[in-house]
Amino acid sequence: MAGTGNKATALSEASLILAAVFWGGNYAATKIAALSVSPLSIVAFRFVIGGLLLYCVLRVFEPESGLARGDLLPMAGLGCLGVALGQTTFTFGVSMTSAANAGLIFATSPVWGLLLGSALGLERPTARGVLGVGLSILGVGVVFYGGPGSGGASLAGDALVLAAALGFGAYTALSVRTLGRHSPLAVATYPMLFGGALALTVALPSLAKTDWVSVGAGAWAAVVFSAVLATAFAFAAWQTGVSRIGANRVLVYQYLITATGVASGVVFFGEALGAAKMVGGVVILLGVYLARRQ
Repeated sequence: MAGTGNKATALSEASLILAAVFWGGNYAATKIAALSVSPLSIVAFRFVIGGLLLYCVLRVFEPESGLARGDLLPMAGLGCLGVALGQTTFTFGVSMTSAANAGLIFATSPVWGLLLGSALGLERPTARGVLGVGLSILGVGVVFYGGPGSGGASLAGDALVLAAALGFGAYTALSVRTLGRHSPLAVATYPMLFGGALALTVALPSLAKTDWVSVGAGAWAAVVFSAVLATAFAFAAWQTGVSRIGANRVLVYQYLITATGVASGVVFFGEALGAAKMVGGVVILLGVYLARRQ
């Protein structure tokens, strides 16, 4: 029995590593896809396809999972906030700024979740947590200061990614109560289905205007990567890993997401990492560590 448990834990750890790498690589994939496909279309493809695949995973591993009438509104609300709104601003932001800046700024999402959780009485902040929040905000300011005009970064894109981080942090905090009634995999799946449907509805005019014949293989590969690996697989692996090894240990993998995202910008787009960006990144990650390890 101990051997089986160790094997399951090792499998969870390996899946979390892959999920973190895929999420980090999604910064570059989104930028590549946005060269040929509109951001609204990318969000629609990613979360409709990813949501349907994740639903298949849910049916296989949790066939008894379902939604009561009272769960429809909370799940739909989470989908609108975390997917339709949060991921749309994220995709627009990444298409306008550097992958490195996006990776560093989006790393603050756990901090915003902590702030909202504290405001709602879901978490009780400590002095270390308050210090972590302050450092993260300071780090974002440093990245903003050193970002515009360097390596394809833009202030507007950085601001949109920050808004996406706020939205994802809020989504995480607001999902806590829903997790009391449903499994992590169900809470990942149903909001994605609702959010994907809304994103598709909003993207219909953009989808109709796109010249799909001119979309190259590279853009399609980026969209498939984003939908299948960075959405369906990554969300399933992440939620399952959190439920098996605990949220605190997952913090390490959040740093891997940031590192992979920054590295993808350097490798695929030749982005330069200036002193301000590196200092800001270190301060952000230190702040996230302090805020979440309270």
